Amino acid sequence: MPKKVAKKAANAVAKGTHSQRKHKVWKKVTFRRPTTLALTRKPKYQRKSVLPQSTWDKFAIIKNPSSTESAIKNIEENNTLVFIVDRKAKKASIKRAVQDLYGVKVTKVNTLIRPTGEKKAYVAISKETEALEIANKIGIM
Repeated sequence: MPKKVAKKAANAVAKGTHSQRKHKVWKKVTFRRPTTLALTRKPKYQRKSVLPQSTWDKFAIIKNPSSTESAIKNIEENNTLVFIVDRKAKKASIKRAVQDLYGVKVTKVNTLIRPTGEKKAYVAISKETEALEIANKIGIM
């Protein structure tokens, strides 16, 4: 065993341990920086002592019902309620908020942004319940 190690050491001395290094041959014209290891963050302490509470609830999503002539016509003919909602509210969150607030089954929600910058939601209610009853309960009519 020691003879092998000694022979290897003698060869290393004769040859030199730092022989000429081969260079990488680039096959592409553009250089792409190689991706390196990205470790997850492990903070030593919490940056904010109190985390902000979410005030994004059903009351923040629906601002008020619309009681214009066209809205009342929609209630009577299409079984659809019209609401002014928060600009950031998505259709799914509007649907959930109406179902929670008024206890009705919503079939469809259409939205549009008015020229004034407000978002208007047309909430179609299922055939089982009438939008007219809900409008009376809310106090639109």
